[in-house]
Amino acid sequence: MNAFERAFERTIGHEGGYSIDPRDPGGETKFGISRRSYPRENIAEMTIDRARVIYERDFWVAAKCDEMPDKLAIEVFDAAVNSGIPQASRWLQRSLGVADDGVIGPVTLSAARACAVDGTVARFLGWRLAFMADLSTWPAFGRGWARRVSANLRDVGV
Repeated sequence: MNAFERAFERTIGHEGGYSIDPRDPGGETKFGISRRSYPRENIAEMTIDRARVIYERDFWVAAKCDEMPDKLAIEVFDAAVNSGIPQASRWLQRSLGVADDGVIGPVTLSAARACAVDGTVARFLGWRLAFMADLSTWPAFGRGWARRVSANLRDVGV
């Protein structure tokens, strides 16, 4: 199984099936694909295969996950799906000690390839959890987000 497939399997395990939750700013959602982000998709009829195509194109490739160490890429991907690429990029950049402009470019990728991966992943997850805890939707979704980050932390060093 390649890194994208591992990332997809982990992320899809955190994302639910079909839902319309009035507390969710994404609105109608299935497999983590929201009506707000994908207004032209038929969310109710979304298949796992269609979700995989969207995830690979719009998150894995777009966040340049294929150009960084697998463990780090898997975390960046999961965060990008959950919070968007610019935010995931900032957490990555802060974790690497480079300017956090929200764009994964040559400086960020060079630092990612040279980093101590486990420590970078731990810092990344720390930034991610702190951000989520400050969101107004934390009371509604915080327990699930904390479980997601906790599950990811358990894989550090594996």
